[in-house]
Amino acid sequence: MKQLFALLVIFTLFITSSIQAQGPKVLVVTAHPDDETVFSVTMFKITHELKGVVDMAVMTDGGGGFADAQLGAMYYGLPLTDSIIARTNLPMIRKQEILNAGKVMGVRNIYFMEQPDDFYSTDIKPYISGKNWDIEYVEKRMDKLLAERQYDFIITMLPHAGQHGHHKTATLMALRAVGRFNGSSKPIIIAGTSISSNDQQSDFNMLEGYPETKLKPNAPKFILNRAFRFKENDKISYKIVADWVISEYKSQGAIQENGIHQTDKEIYHYFDMNDANGVARVQKLFDDLAKSGFAAPKNK
Repeated sequence: MKQLFALLVIFTLFITSSIQAQGPKVLVVTAHPDDETVFSVTMFKITHELKGVVDMAVMTDGGGGFADAQLGAMYYGLPLTDSIIARTNLPMIRKQEILNAGKVMGVRNIYFMEQPDDFYSTDIKPYISGKNWDIEYVEKRMDKLLAERQYDFIITMLPHAGQHGHHKTATLMALRAVGRFNGSSKPIIIAGTSISSNDQQSDFNMLEGYPETKLKPNAPKFILNRAFRFKENDKISYKIVADWVISEYKSQGAIQENGIHQTDKEIYHYFDMNDANGVARVQKLFDDLAKSGFAAPKNK
């Protein structure tokens, strides 16, 4: 009887694993805890509706995020606007926040690269050069992740000139890891932004000086509509999911106040380093996302 029970458990685990493995395997690469709010609905829908796997690689320790921490200081009972106290306590606080947010989105693993979140600058050079970040360490960990996890897609931020230097470096680390990858199935890497209905779409083509950031000419943009409404009287949308994720970041303020929860669309761009044939794979992913969950056609 015990042997039969053990066989049933193994069979159940095998079936569960097979079902879970049916969806896409995705790695999201960001600089700070909370950057993934740009992609939060895509991540949620991949894990919950397509039964895929989403992991995250987060470059910094989050210790620099104290500029908008006035309310967070009250919530945590710590003077988090004081830089010394913040840099001592924020890394632990923000790790717990992103773990909480990851649970909402169904994230499997979060890999912390532990690079210093030193200060805000749009200059990428101190980081990508290895002066302020241990680039060799990050490269080794990224190479190991891609080799062992065999991702189908990598999602990162669009590295436009006005972006934080940390954001741009995180994107470059992802692009260069894909460029070094020599396995049998190279992941497709795309870059995401989020906009409201009234915003203009980005005209980004390439970050000057970094040719690996070039987008593929004539490749389409891939759009996920967060604002799709459903249930009676169309009173619910997927923007609720983004609000759930944002709400986990009590130590932060600007992401709540400055538009993330007002975002209507997540827009993804196709890097030139990808094979042209991969466009169809990305299009299928976003077609599947558009048809999944509450957006699925209703049976008549």
